[in-house]
Amino acid sequence: QVQLVESGGGLVQAGGSLVLSCAASGTIFNINAVGWYRQAPGKQRELVAEITTGGATNYADSVKGRFTISTDTAKNLAYLQMNSLKPEDTAVYYCSANIAIVNGPFGYDYWGQGTQVTVSS
Repeated sequence: QVQLVESGGGLVQAGGSLVLSCAASGTIFNINAVGWYRQAPGKQRELVAEITTGGATNYADSVKGRFTISTDTAKNLAYLQMNSLKPEDTAVYYCSANIAIVNGPFGYDYWGQGTQVTVSS
């Protein structure tokens, strides 16, 4: 009953910028946390950035200072602002969110289908 949909991926030149969006829909009581992950061919899926309800953020060392995660709670939206993109940022990017569908302290982890980001040199 909860769906996450990523958008904003595409082809960009090295040094350019992209903004990824993650829209949550369905039965949502509260979004507890949001994370952006990515997976490149032949590599494990890795956490890129995450944000908690309190606003605390965490970034992978490889993107620190270049990427920014943010949310618009009222609109059930999350964003990943990506600046100074490098070819090694090329991957499928996934949005994940811990969402409570009923009033309470517990939620489930939901995942989007992913969006391709390709950075050319």
